[in-house]
Formats: sequence, structure tokens, C-alpha cells
Amino acid sequence: MRIDLHTHSTASDGTDSPAELVRTAAAAGVDVIAITDHDTTAGWKEAAAALPSGLNLVRGMEMSCEGRGEDGRPVAVHLLAYLFDPESREFAVERERLRGERITRLRAMAVRMADAGLPIDPDAILAEAGPAVGRPHLARALVRAGVVATVGEAFTDLLSTRSPYYVAKADTPLERAVEMVADAGGVSVIAHARARSRGRLLALDHIRELAAHGLGGLEVDHPDHVDQDKALLRSLAAELDLIVTGSSDYHGTNKTIELGQHTTAEAAYEAIVARATGVRVLTGSDARATRGAGR
Repeated sequence: MRIDLHTHSTASDGTDSPAELVRTAAAAGVDVIAITDHDTTAGWKEAAAALPSGLNLVRGMEMSCEGRGEDGRPVAVHLLAYLFDPESREFAVERERLRGERITRLRAMAVRMADAGLPIDPDAILAEAGPAVGRPHLARALVRAGVVATVGEAFTDLLSTRSPYYVAKADTPLERAVEMVADAGGVSVIAHARARSRGRLLALDHIRELAAHGLGGLEVDHPDHVDQDKALLRSLAAELDLIVTGSSDYHGTNKTIELGQHTTAEAAYEAIVARATGVRVLTGSDARATRGAGR
């Protein structure tokens, strides 16, 4: 089986609609796909309704969190949450707060750029992006305006944490996030924990501490991980009895990564499904999938 457990749609910062995402996955020969948009479940219903025959859909999310960096200072961390109950009250309230932080942060960054003379319209960007707005929406606006040539160039320069336009947001403490996912019947996996190209790294000792809070796994096979760090994460997962996953982190045309470029072993996928109690995996032949929200 080809299993890709980390993808994004237009419900956050991907360029494929949720329906296009599942159709593209089926055409690429993927057997299991997880929709994991940032801080939102908004794409679940559309993806489920469009689910092709033979494809399995894991409903999930990528959560914006704050952990402890290797230098002891706070660091941004992404937490993948799989098969959780979207109606779990505490988790739903926190997702709404995170989406509000995204809107506030992006507007502030866009206003800084506009005030500096860059051809950016904050209101237009927010209107186009929807509730799960992220820096890629601003990056695409910069490309359209001719300020930069590519989304990647925008992140390297104008949208980086070193940029004078950068504005931080208040993310969820990682321990609390892991506990909320577990309380909602889901399984949590730390995304791209050793992605050095993205900046500072999460402390390995913090990952060890999270295992006691209910952390489910580590995303090991990822486009931003080098072989040495993959080996390190596999060893740590074995030490802590955590599930090892692999994923493309597909964003459509925002990145050059293809669906199924990195995959999860069938046994690891089955371990996630067995542990989750929030919602179940949907299949293309499932009659409930046409209604979009079956448990």
C-alpha cells in the first residue's frame, strides 16, 4: 500500500481543493491519504464527498504549536493530529483561537509590507485565503505582484523569521496540544522534527517528555529530512515506542513535492488506526463518505 499521511488543500495553504486532492491522490496510485490542513478541519467534508473508489481517507490536521528548542528557547513546532473527534470542545475552541492568530498575524505582516511601499493589499489577501490563512497566501500575492519570482524565494527573504515584516503568533504549548489530541480520541505525530532548512530545531529531550503526555509518533521520512536525521529519529522512536511515519507534505503547486513522494509503512498506519477512537477512516466505497462527515 502507498500511504501518504501529510497533505494540504485550499482549506489552508495548498493549491488543490479538497476534492482535487483526493482525485490527484487516486490518480497517483496512493491507497491512503490524510488531509492535514493547518489548524482546521474545513476540508474534511469536501474530501470525503469526492473520495474515489479504492482510496482511504484519514481525516486529520496540522496544528501550530510551540515547543522547546535545542537552545532552550521557544520554537515553532507542527503537530499532526489524526482521526480525532472534531466536536471535542476544548480542541475545537483551541483550533478556533489558532485560526484567529493566523488572521491577525498575516494582516499585520501584510500591513507592514504595504506601509513599506510593497504592492500588497491586506484585505484582498485575507478575503482570498479564508479562515486558515498562512504565509503561503502572502507569498503567492508577492509572486503575483512581481516582488519575488517564487513562493520559495518569498519564504527565504521577505517572510522569514529574520525579515522586518515578520510577526509572531501565539501557538499552542506542545504538551497541551498532545494531550488535547489524545483527549479527542486522536493520535498525534510530530511533523518534520529535524527540518534544518526551516530553522531552529525541537530539543530531543522535549520529545522524550512528550511521550509521557500521550505523543503517538514521529514523522521521519519527509522531504526536509537528511538521512542522518532520519536515522536519529528512527532510533528515538524505537527508544520511546513511538510510531514512525513518512509523508510528502504535499501543497500542490506551492512546492515541487509530489503526492506519495514519501510514505508510511502499512504496519505504522494500522497502529494509528487501531489507537484512534475519535473518527474512523473513510473509504471510497463508504456510503457515508458522500454525506461527508461519517464517524
